[in-house]
Amino acid sequence: MSRAPLIRALLTFLILGGALFFAVSTPAKLGLDLRGGTQIVLEASDSPTTKANAESTDRAIGVLNRRVDSLGVAEANVSRSGERRIIIELPGLQDPREAVEVIGRTAQLTFHSVLGAEAPPATPTPTPSPTKAADPTKERVINDESGQPIKIGPAALTGEDVTDASGGYDPQQGLTWFVNVDFSGPGGTKWKNLTAKAACAQPGDPTRRVAIVLDNEVISSPQVVQEVGCNVGMTGGQTQITGDFDQQSAQELGTLIKGGALPVPVEVIEQRTVGPTLGEEAIEASAKAGIIGLILTGLFIIVVYRLVGFLATVALACYALISYAVLVALNATLTLPGLAGFVLAIGMAIDANVLVFERAREEYAASPKRGLASAVPRGFQGAWSAIIDSNVTTLLSAGLLFFLASGAVRGFGVTLTVGVLASMVSALIISRVLVEWAVRRSFVMKRPRLTGLANIGRIRTWLTERNPNLMKRSKLWLGISAALLVVAIAGIAIRGLNFGVEFTGGRLIEYSMSKPVDVNDARAAVADAGFPRAVVQTSNNDNISVRTSQLTPTDEDRIRAELGKVGGDVQEIRDELIGPSLGDELRLKALIALGVALLAQMVYLAIRFRWMFGVAAMLTMFHDIVLVVGLFAWLGKSIDGVFLAAALTIIGRSVNDVVVVFDRIRELWAAHPKVPFAESANTAVLQTVPRTINTGLGAMFILGALTILGGDSLTDFAMALLVGLVVGTYSSGLTSPPLAIALQSKWPSRPPRVKSRMPEAVARKRAQRSSSGAVV
Repeated sequence: MSRAPLIRALLTFLILGGALFFAVSTPAKLGLDLRGGTQIVLEASDSPTTKANAESTDRAIGVLNRRVDSLGVAEANVSRSGERRIIIELPGLQDPREAVEVIGRTAQLTFHSVLGAEAPPATPTPTPSPTKAADPTKERVINDESGQPIKIGPAALTGEDVTDASGGYDPQQGLTWFVNVDFSGPGGTKWKNLTAKAACAQPGDPTRRVAIVLDNEVISSPQVVQEVGCNVGMTGGQTQITGDFDQQSAQELGTLIKGGALPVPVEVIEQRTVGPTLGEEAIEASAKAGIIGLILTGLFIIVVYRLVGFLATVALACYALISYAVLVALNATLTLPGLAGFVLAIGMAIDANVLVFERAREEYAASPKRGLASAVPRGFQGAWSAIIDSNVTTLLSAGLLFFLASGAVRGFGVTLTVGVLASMVSALIISRVLVEWAVRRSFVMKRPRLTGLANIGRIRTWLTERNPNLMKRSKLWLGISAALLVVAIAGIAIRGLNFGVEFTGGRLIEYSMSKPVDVNDARAAVADAGFPRAVVQTSNNDNISVRTSQLTPTDEDRIRAELGKVGGDVQEIRDELIGPSLGDELRLKALIALGVALLAQMVYLAIRFRWMFGVAAMLTMFHDIVLVVGLFAWLGKSIDGVFLAAALTIIGRSVNDVVVVFDRIRELWAAHPKVPFAESANTAVLQTVPRTINTGLGAMFILGALTILGGDSLTDFAMALLVGLVVGTYSSGLTSPPLAIALQSKWPSRPPRVKSRMPEAVARKRAQRSSSGAVV
């Protein structure tokens, strides 16, 4: 007896044991869109003295970590993305205004000698913005804290010379607030030299002053006290910043200075805030959809494949356990799209099982005397090529999401990758162990019909008896696809694409109301607040979303107040801010991701099969994507990052179906090279219809549950995938094979020289029927 079954059984035990350990012992790491909180993305830019690169950004992260600590947010996280971007996650923080104020400020703290007073200009000179800092290494004119222009010299010290700072007050001075500043060793020496030079001027002379500049504003320009001697300077490495401070401003300034000066200016380019209730609803909805979808998928596969279907359902439950365990073991952050990907992969996980079971049915039908114990292993072996090819194409799409997408959508790529790999483990190892064990039981061997593998199924039987020549009408199917493309492209041209704030830049805020509000009343309220061109929409939960250009806190307060007049108590449950440059970048990345996905799939199929298969598959993918995009254009639904995840999944799923058909075409073509290519293509389509329908229905149960129960966050995502699945099921049989036939007719090529994995009896029967003029 071969050792392979024993090895697979041992491997199954180890995999499930390890998965159970991690699932029980390691809690899931939820993203901010599921547990609530604020995410702020900063982008560094070059300063006159420092270039924004990985090194300076890492130093900025050290500064920001201390500032974040001062906010008192538990489990906050600051990390670098690329060379210039910094991602700050603040769980539980629902009002990001204070965080943005403290974190986003450049805090370029410098100390300058005052070279003299200047006459006020006829036209006031605007103060440079913090993000466009003036060059601190040069002399310049700046207004002091009282608004009078003074000329200051190059910076003698910077915030990097400061080791500590804190607000304080002196009760003997009438509770006057100030800021204590401690300098480093070199910083103390620089401070001594600066004050030593200033002390040589006479009292009242402007040059006796020292200007302390924060973010291009003079916060204090005190004179050096008379006790300091000329060319002696202040010693001790400490000073006090005095000015018009109250307790709050002194403590805030102390926090910023203590946090240190950022080595490069930073700008908020993205900000997202999600209320905890929204995340809880998404988790609950996804859990319900996953459970309902898993039950329906399990019942369906049991009805179709009986005993082996039941064992596959057990393996499917093991798949869910393995996927979850891998995610928590990798410490992957589970985001909302990632959660949807986890649920979706459950429906996709039956794909490999269906391929194997359909192949085992063929093997048993070809040689019933050899029994199921022989047919099942041959079914796993025969389906191996199609399983690998279809999963590789899905992994290509998932990899593109990981490398080209960002934020929560990137998490979808991670969970989809884990799901694909886990589904292969559950189907090719766990399911095989269970099924091979079951078909070797004497009770089952005497009753092969219990397994669901003793016949080829009703659909396959009907197709075999009727034997329709679908490819005879290739031009009709291509004409239908072309007509659908025209309708879709017309929708894109006429209605346009409703790009979400993620791709256009701007602000999207979602409010919940204490009473229902008509969308027209909400639009009028937002117009009264001064934003007549804002996009105002309602959701399935009667919430109101407002999308417009950048909003200041004052603008937001006005909108909230006006909505409160018609909706009662108003609560902000979601807030997204995307800078225009980031929106352009994300939109470009989305187009690149789609283009690279199509090209990568075509190249893979061209290498794995033939160039004509790659071109036919690419055109089919393009067909599927355009139809879904066109539908969203006609319906006016948002095209955003989550839609990008759906689009790339559709590409992977479309190729998944096409690969199974092309794999069978190649097999039939190689086995019988003298048979016309169109006949081989027609036979391949008829033979793979049961697999396509069965796997499609399995995924449809999941997507249907997500569409109905997923709420606003997942409904559009699930609907895009559902439509893509329906379109892909059609195109895999009635678009891609006719395209391959047309290409083969235009540029003929020889059949591939590969060893046929077709059951011998099936091959002989097919050859006999083909020679008599029948198409099987």
